[in-house]
Amino acid sequence: MATSTPLLLLLLFLTVIFLSTEITAQPAAPAPRRPGPINITQILEKGGQFVTFIRLLNTTQVGNQINIQINSSSEGMTVLAPTDNAFQNLKPGTLNKLSPDEQVKLILYHVSPKFYTLEDLLSVSNPVSTQSSGRDGGAVYGLNFTGQGSQVNVSTGIVETRLSNALRTERPLAVYVVDQVLLPDEMFGKHKISKVTPAPETKSPVVSDDSKSSKKAASPPSESEKSGSGEMKSGLGFGFGLVVLCLKFLF
Repeated sequence: MATSTPLLLLLLFLTVIFLSTEITAQPAAPAPRRPGPINITQILEKGGQFVTFIRLLNTTQVGNQINIQINSSSEGMTVLAPTDNAFQNLKPGTLNKLSPDEQVKLILYHVSPKFYTLEDLLSVSNPVSTQSSGRDGGAVYGLNFTGQGSQVNVSTGIVETRLSNALRTERPLAVYVVDQVLLPDEMFGKHKISKVTPAPETKSPVVSDDSKSSKKAASPPSESEKSGSGEMKSGLGFGFGLVVLCLKFLF
């Protein structure tokens, strides 16, 4: 009995050492990764139907502007992303007719410098400013949101469509899909600001009847008038000579 007690203690000691070795040998759980910087292009690429919008974001450099601002601003941003079908439904040549600066304004018109949830858009005060607001001498370039429940509509004054679904709704960036390209009234409306103001038409001075008559009186006689007066003078001279001849015969 006395010999069994040290043996049990030895076995217990070895068991404790073995368990402690197993515990320390297990790898530590990896620390959670910090999310990387937000990239609007990567978000749209996952959606799979925004090739044209991505191309315009790159060519106008608006995509880089969004990435920089969204990763440094506390206000966040909201992007309304038109699908490829939305661009295909535009009138032919709509984008090609725009100057580079107008293309920038069009893409910035789809970006609001504030984070909005769908609930926020249903109660927001219209018009909602966009990144194009104030670029044209204080022009509005605003969006109007209406709707109820889970459906939100957006209107530009020319185009009205609904926000079909969301690609991202986490702060600081919200990305919603729209089925039409948002055309601002300031660029495509009837009362858009023209680039070149036409010169005023020059009217010819009005000539009064008195001035017309004076000009007519002062104008030189025509050839027919000259010939008529010459014939009259020759007729009078011939008559006078005939009278003189008759008087000679009488006296």
